[in-house]
Amino acid sequence: MLLALPIIISTATPTSAEAEGVSLRYYEDIVGRYHGRRASRQEVLAAQAGYPNDDLIAPTGLLLLARQGHTVLGCAGMRVRPGAIGEVTRVFVEQTARGKGVGRLLMETLERESRALGLVALQLDTRTDLLEARSLYASLGFIEGEAHNADPYANHWFRKELR
Repeated sequence: MLLALPIIISTATPTSAEAEGVSLRYYEDIVGRYHGRRASRQEVLAAQAGYPNDDLIAPTGLLLLARQGHTVLGCAGMRVRPGAIGEVTRVFVEQTARGKGVGRLLMETLERESRALGLVALQLDTRTDLLEARSLYASLGFIEGEAHNADPYANHWFRKELR
């Protein structure tokens, strides 16, 4: 019987090959869901260009990757905002790894790292069609509330106090 390799969560630079690869798959997924069809390369690149990630590195933020062996299973990012608030972004789990706790592990690690940085709250936005994400955030203690940004693709805004 083969033993499954553990899932390891670690920080990465947004420009690393692994981070760029999972970011591309993230945008393929969310753009495709938005349109209800497979997204074109042009649509994916346009969406990606509209949401830069160069601030997902210390001291302005962080990017976490979930790996199992050499395989990247997902990612989660956070950027530091005024008032010691962390804005969660780019939460994604590969289709083949969904339902196995990878998203929860990423978010729990992101929360620990945010607390270590002295942040007092985490906030995020998501869309109505991302049901799994909304369910995960609620199960982790995020409370849905008023809009905290003007992202045209956001329909739901969540916040979690860290203190």
